[in-house]
Amino acid sequence: MTHNPVETPAKTPVTLLGLGAMGAALGRAWLAAGHPLTVWNRTAARAEALAAEGATVAATAAEAVAANRLVVVCLLDDASVEQALADAELTGKDVVNLVTGTPAQARSRAAWAAERGARYLDGGIMAVPPMIGVPAAGPYVFYSGSAALFDEHRTTLAAPADTRYVGEDAGHAALHDVALLSAMYGMFAGLTHAFALIRDETVAPTDLAPLITDWLTTMTAAVPDTARRLESGDYTTGVVSNLAMQAAGRHTLLGTAQEQGVSPELLTPLFHLMQRRLATGSPDEDLTGLVDLLRQGDR
Repeated sequence: MTHNPVETPAKTPVTLLGLGAMGAALGRAWLAAGHPLTVWNRTAARAEALAAEGATVAATAAEAVAANRLVVVCLLDDASVEQALADAELTGKDVVNLVTGTPAQARSRAAWAAERGARYLDGGIMAVPPMIGVPAAGPYVFYSGSAALFDEHRTTLAAPADTRYVGEDAGHAALHDVALLSAMYGMFAGLTHAFALIRDETVAPTDLAPLITDWLTTMTAAVPDTARRLESGDYTTGVVSNLAMQAAGRHTLLGTAQEQGVSPELLTPLFHLMQRRLATGSPDEDLTGLVDLLRQGDR
């Protein structure tokens, strides 16, 4: 009896434009997963390492785009995307833009791609280069735009990092990206202030660090609670530490900063918001109402 060998499905070829730290990491991950890879970078020398690993190097961005249907862009900014693709034929191409940008830029770029005959997907990378291609590190990418493009290339896109599709509005990947980064920088502001308070004391930063970690982990319960309150519109039921109490506590935090010779500039904006919300007659709320205050744009 003759047995026919099982054929392994061919891996989708990928074109990658941009070989900075993130682009190079993406390229290595696709090569490691067995995807034929064509690359282009404005500084040609940066392509040498990936060429040694099996990538095909194109002389121009237009040549790289012509090589494959799936085109991934990982350049400096939105302007560099338009410049790199100015001479490329995009009709019938699937363009995945991983450049960090704003929601408005993503929507504009999606319309620009559609006018040139391409399907478009925008991405927000939630990882740093060393995490790419390392599933245990937890990297993922937000994607938004063409659902058909995402469904077709989901497996290929997941080779470097996990995928999270957040809708057909091309701006939503960037919106999710910036929302998470904004929360992160708020945390960094608190960490910066906390460590500044002990900088001239005999308290070791390495002793304080696990206490901060445990405390912040406990406080993450506020995230889903705030989300539920925003959806229900109920800012007062079950509140333990109301706005009036938290606003009153600012004197202790600001007084301690003054005693320790630490600038309060990272804390005062939040306290100003609390005071403004109190002025609207909302002492029994938690801090959820500050979200609406920011949206009102009332300065």
